[in-house]
Amino acid sequence: MTASPDMRPVLPATDRIDILRLARTTGVGPINFARLMTQYGSAGAALAALPGRMRRAGRREDPVIPTVSRMSDELERLEKLGGKMLVRGDADYPLLLSCIPDAPPVLFTLGDVRKLSMRSVGIVGARNASAAGIRIAESLSAEIAHSGLCVVSGLARGIDSAAHAAALYPGLTVAAIAGGLDHVYPPANASLQQQIAERGCLVTEALLGTAPQARHFPRRNRLIAGISLGCLIIEATVGSGTLITADLAQSYNRELLVVPGSPLDPRSRGGNQLLKTGQATLTENIDDILQVLPSALPPREEAPWQRSSAHSPPLTGFSEPSTPWGSPTSEDWVEPDLAQKTVCSLLSVTPVAVDDVVRRCQFSVSAVLATLAELELGGVVEFVPGGRVALLPN
Repeated sequence: MTASPDMRPVLPATDRIDILRLARTTGVGPINFARLMTQYGSAGAALAALPGRMRRAGRREDPVIPTVSRMSDELERLEKLGGKMLVRGDADYPLLLSCIPDAPPVLFTLGDVRKLSMRSVGIVGARNASAAGIRIAESLSAEIAHSGLCVVSGLARGIDSAAHAAALYPGLTVAAIAGGLDHVYPPANASLQQQIAERGCLVTEALLGTAPQARHFPRRNRLIAGISLGCLIIEATVGSGTLITADLAQSYNRELLVVPGSPLDPRSRGGNQLLKTGQATLTENIDDILQVLPSALPPREEAPWQRSSAHSPPLTGFSEPSTPWGSPTSEDWVEPDLAQKTVCSLLSVTPVAVDDVVRRCQFSVSAVLATLAELELGGVVEFVPGGRVALLPN
């Protein structure tokens, strides 16, 4: 079932180019993007103010802001490829992804964008999957698609590829990829990637020409978790990337499902641990999946900077996009130097949850977020998908 059509107007081309420039500027992640858009009202105004803001935040070098000509060329290349750029707030932007606090400001797609806002199930698992795991992925994926739900995965070898291939016949599959739309990864999936572009949809945060690197995969995992109503795990070793997607799904208040496996197989230990700790629903068939998924999608809302208020009512059953993007209120105000020193003392290069920082420093949520946003502009920290933050290496 797809979301009801949205007739809101499309942003002018100049505004979309400025949005892309701001989203691709050094030190501007999704949270700072929304904060700057809320404060300045447009990407153009935010870009004009950004060099001064970053200097005041402590950044020594000027920000690297992509030029209008470079981003115009990027969009022209995308159009020639047959792709489309989606901005958060567009009618075609993935509905559930727009509900997460760190939703990407800009996406690039190739294929049928309507698939991005369907009721969907993410399927992820081991690259070196067992023959049994592959059969289970194929069977459940086909049943999910024939039930009218879309299958979302990451186009990796093993479980991902099996899930995509099984959902191709009805065309109900979305592949979130780590690189640009013009890159095939892994090379063995060239034909599958092309078929998904023709019958389903490819989606990425990466610009054309971007080769997938290890640091890009958490963003891809965020797309899988954010687009889906729930994520199904089929074989996952302890510490695997599959469990990163599971963590993200939980942080976005999505359903987590696991197909149990043999305790003797290392590929099953990560998923079995989720079941043992009660974090996931044991899943053996399509009925187990359908019983736990919400029966309807939430209404589509505007992006935070499009609202008259930066706060919105919560979406029942979904992570609410109620992050206080602006500055803290007078009641929450903390002296900036004290706030930055306190927050930085709690951070390291290993990502930690923003919630943990709030609890430990005992400032308000809005004060901590405002401090972290300034530290990101200053080149001191970076936000990591799933509501986490880390110090940048010196």
